[in-house]
Amino acid sequence: MKRIPCRLFTTLMILLSVGTLTFAADIVPDEKVTYKTVDDVKLQLHIFKPDNHKAADSRPCTVFFFGGGWVGGTPSQFYPHCRYLSSRGMVAISAEYRVRSRHETTPYECVKDGKSALRWVRLHADKLGIDPRRIAAGGGSAGGHVAAATGSVKRFQEPGEDIAISTRPNALVLFNPVYDNGPEGYGHDRVKDHWRAFSPMHNIDAGTPPTIVFLGTKDKLIPVSTAEKYKGLMVRSGRRCDLHLYEGQPHGFFNYRDGNNTYYYQTVIEADKFLASLRYLNGEPTLKEIGE
Repeated sequence: MKRIPCRLFTTLMILLSVGTLTFAADIVPDEKVTYKTVDDVKLQLHIFKPDNHKAADSRPCTVFFFGGGWVGGTPSQFYPHCRYLSSRGMVAISAEYRVRSRHETTPYECVKDGKSALRWVRLHADKLGIDPRRIAAGGGSAGGHVAAATGSVKRFQEPGEDIAISTRPNALVLFNPVYDNGPEGYGHDRVKDHWRAFSPMHNIDAGTPPTIVFLGTKDKLIPVSTAEKYKGLMVRSGRRCDLHLYEGQPHGFFNYRDGNNTYYYQTVIEADKFLASLRYLNGEPTLKEIGE
């Protein structure tokens, strides 16, 4: 029996654990729009809107990026999160971006696409009915890296785009994020030539957005020590970083699944409270009203 190479095994574990196949087939976006075309690849935003939403509105917005090790994954991973947050009054978006399995790309293109998505949303805020000063980004695992990178990493901009339009979100909601790409961090072998510029942990500054992080204590890919170090660096830079640890939980524990969604509920409720503290949402979480 052939042994699976360590790197491939790790990638397979990520694809399984992040919930690449979610069990929310009844959830569909209100609209899909193309935000970027690269050669023959059209990348879309899957948009969920609040009830009675109008282009003249000025709603808060969140943009999610799926997990999958920069290799695979699907926007449907965050459909349940989008549906809930749209019910709370936000325009909620799950973004496509290029990945190796479908587009033969590197992690660098993932970040470029993440920045393009944020730039497009901010540029079209008046047509989307959103407030360009209240745009959050979020994601899980490698998608958490993409979101975190839009908040800290300065390089990896798509050529030809207007860099005067900021790609930095105003808040970050990160689920077991890959935010250390240093020699001891995740994915270093794939980005080692540019890891210092690529790693969100090594690019925290006074403009890094307020952040909430969710992590299981038994995550084999993102150690608790990494999350604690990130929080310490954020605090040292005068930035807010709320860290929520979930005892005994593995990578991808937060996903919506067919069955027990305890941790989906717990993490989304905390995300709701965080966004409410930034005045993106009003009132108490209502998740129990739209449960399974």
